[in-house]
Amino acid sequence: MTQETPPRIEVRNANGTIGADILGVNFANLASIDIPTVRSAWLERGVVRFPQCTIDDATHVAFARAFGELDFNPGTRLTGRVYIEGFPELVRVSNIVENGVPIGELGAGEADWHSDMCFIERPPSASLLRALEVPSGGGNTHFIDMVGILEALPNDLRRDISGLSIKHDAVYASSGKQRAGTIAPTGGDIRNIPGAVHPIVQRHPETGLETLYLGKRYNAYVMGLEIADSETLLDRLWQHVSNASPQHLWTQTWRIGDLIMWDNRRTMHRRDAFNGTARRLLHRAVVKG
Repeated sequence: MTQETPPRIEVRNANGTIGADILGVNFANLASIDIPTVRSAWLERGVVRFPQCTIDDATHVAFARAFGELDFNPGTRLTGRVYIEGFPELVRVSNIVENGVPIGELGAGEADWHSDMCFIERPPSASLLRALEVPSGGGNTHFIDMVGILEALPNDLRRDISGLSIKHDAVYASSGKQRAGTIAPTGGDIRNIPGAVHPIVQRHPETGLETLYLGKRYNAYVMGLEIADSETLLDRLWQHVSNASPQHLWTQTWRIGDLIMWDNRRTMHRRDAFNGTARRLLHRAVVKG
């Protein structure tokens, strides 16, 4: 018996170096999905969108598993909290409060540029985020291609980061709020804050491309430097990010049913704030690095 060829899907690249829409994926029949084509587009474009698809939590988790073993989000890792009954791999990203208790994470405020879970030893390779409820305005998610950002780095700055690594704070989120289940260090010295150490310049394990890995700015520390020198170097790097060319940027304006999958090793993302009285609910799964 000959093996059936998966139905053809269509990849539509966005302008620039990042982002693509993937059309023609039948989530009602996961076995029919051409996973190699999806993986190829994801690796090439950094972030891909499956627009307004019909998908439930079980399908979300099963599809994510096609790309590797799933990891637990920080809330579950640190406290054991399960957000969605029967699906401990999923986290709710939401501002909704029920009975005085937030049902998810992040709230309605702005989220600065970051890579997911940069503070663990093996950050996720992929994050898959889908929208169940979205506000009428705000809450857009922006992505940046860190391969392109590294290629555009001035020669002197590229030289200055050669061989250096950053410690990524595991205690405090970008908002400055302490993560549940962590212990704050004493003395106020950021060099003493627990966290994972990752090289600033990394070679992508699947594409072989070099990428700039900054994680997040808050409480980051360049290993081996005086604190003032670390801050100066990090400020130079983040200023370069803030001046990124439009060709290295891609924006997701959410619609119900949108599923976004990004490569956490070559992109960063941030989120706009939105009206806190509006409801926003998304579910996210992450694939181990």
